[in-house]
Amino acid sequence: MMLRKTLVKSLSSISSEPLLHHLYNHKPTSQKPTSSTKPRWLSFSNSLPPPEWIQPFTDLSDLITHPNNLQPSPWVHQIILLLDNSSNMELNLTAFCRKFLIKLSPSFVASVLCSEKMKGECETAFRFFYWAGKQKGFCYNLECYVSLIAILSRCGDLIRIGIVFSELKDKGFLVNVSAANSLIKSFGNVGMVEQLLWVWRQMKENDIDPSLYTYNFLMNGLVNSLFIESAEQVFEVMENGKIGPDVVTYNTLIKGYCKSGKTSKAMQKLRDMEDRNLEPDKITYLTLMQACYSECDYDACLRLYIEMDEKQLDIPTHAFSLVIGGLCKDGRTMEALSIFESMNMKGYKANVAIFTALIDSYTKIGNMEEATRLFERMKHEGLDPDEVTFGVIINGLCKSGRLEEAMAYFSYCRENDVAINAMYYSSIIDGLGKAGRVDEAQKLFEDMVDKGCPQDSFCYNALIDALLKGGKVDEALALFQRMEDEDCDQTVYTYTILIDGLFRAHRNEQALKYWDMMIDKGITPTSASFRVLSTGLCLSGKVVRACKILDELAPMGIIPETAFEDMINVLCKAGRIEQACKLADGIIDRGREVPGKIRTIMINALRKAGNADLAMKLMHSKIGIGYDRMGSIKKRVKFRVLMDS
Repeated sequence: MMLRKTLVKSLSSISSEPLLHHLYNHKPTSQKPTSSTKPRWLSFSNSLPPPEWIQPFTDLSDLITHPNNLQPSPWVHQIILLLDNSSNMELNLTAFCRKFLIKLSPSFVASVLCSEKMKGECETAFRFFYWAGKQKGFCYNLECYVSLIAILSRCGDLIRIGIVFSELKDKGFLVNVSAANSLIKSFGNVGMVEQLLWVWRQMKENDIDPSLYTYNFLMNGLVNSLFIESAEQVFEVMENGKIGPDVVTYNTLIKGYCKSGKTSKAMQKLRDMEDRNLEPDKITYLTLMQACYSECDYDACLRLYIEMDEKQLDIPTHAFSLVIGGLCKDGRTMEALSIFESMNMKGYKANVAIFTALIDSYTKIGNMEEATRLFERMKHEGLDPDEVTFGVIINGLCKSGRLEEAMAYFSYCRENDVAINAMYYSSIIDGLGKAGRVDEAQKLFEDMVDKGCPQDSFCYNALIDALLKGGKVDEALALFQRMEDEDCDQTVYTYTILIDGLFRAHRNEQALKYWDMMIDKGITPTSASFRVLSTGLCLSGKVVRACKILDELAPMGIIPETAFEDMINVLCKAGRIEQACKLADGIIDRGREVPGKIRTIMINALRKAGNADLAMKLMHSKIGIGYDRMGSIKKRVKFRVLMDS
């Protein structure tokens, strides 16, 4: 444009006739011009025009009247093609711009950074951003920084976000609503609360009124960073201000409560929504269902599902997974199956996780026929069982004694590249051990490493149990030592099966040694582990020792609720009625209530032992439940009365 104006100006200062003469009729001559003759020469420069700043949209301002009709500049596509993150990317960009005499304006750079091509391309975007800044005369605008931070936040690149944000602050830009919303959203997604609050203060200082989107982005950022109290304060401001909370705001706060373990508060917000005539959506219910499922509150999951169904909301498949999976974990298999059939009738399709939960539930109640029927139905509906499904079916078959079928599925998984994990091996090893095929179990255990599957504690436990049940106690102890040498976690279950096996082999002192070892390692005993210990001690005549260990557990916060019942039951089954009576009286002497189950246990034990008279006496007496007057003291009738009569 400047070249054209210079040319026109030069042409206007020269008369047309001499100009034509010079252009068309001029012939070279050797005559030198005199001082009075001043020829007018027109000179053309061979230098290139300066590069032109290009904009992201084609400038047709003379032809169009509405900004929505702006078309993207063809340069945009050409530049995007060069953004390949190659080692020569910057050189290629420079050569291209030099060739076509262009420079990329700040608006152009911001537009390219906002393109679909740049989403998730953190490295490429970062390099392009700093290459653009090296152009002569280039000066970043606010949109450049905002667009780059948005890309970096999607990738979670906190270090580079910090660098770019520091530069943005130093520039002293006046933040507008659009930029503030984007920055708050970006910082909130990656939990950069300090930066997020800086943007919020900039808005306040510059009298920029936040929109509903601004509030929601701010709430989301605070919640993602677990600043729940701050989010509550923002929520209260919205409730009392011009811009009230919408469904998204409520969902965000509900998410925050659920993440911080305040599920009851989250449930209250659901009811508050209804009071404000705001209809909860599927996100509301799904968030709450996930929290209830995590807390094992499967009844609440079911209630929320019923609410969704009554409101005719579109129920996501994951919501069905939560409610059906929860009911299955709770042992309510028939209720889970009812919802499963209901979802099929309504046109919803079950996924692999739902089928797997139902199959697992049926295997746990020993109904392998229904489990295998669901397994086949799953395949018939076009769903491929995954490694979890195969693991569940193999484990169920092993526990129900159908070892050959389990082995067939195991072989199928090996041959069809199904990812076999340690659970498969532990199930098969356990099944082989229960079937007395200990040598096969040992071979399979050793084969695991060759197949690229590490031996975990479940596999060790299964083989130790198999060896103990097969009478190979020393081999079991050696395997336990190997487990320790290889830093494999020895769990409470490991010690429980080892102690049980040692007591069964009448190696009582060794069993007590491993109990003490477990306590010394800080492994908390369970009711099952104490039951194994007390059973072994009671059968070996060491009832007092069992009671002493039980007393030692109390300060540790371990109080097996059925400990005395279990011990009395063992003694009765062993025909040691006198010791059982003494133990029951010990409960009375400690001022504790004697559970009614103990009387029932002893009555049944006496009856089975042929002591029908004592059984009838106990049934019709006040022993353990009534009181006798002894002077002025009221004492409960003791069980040893049975033995004295």
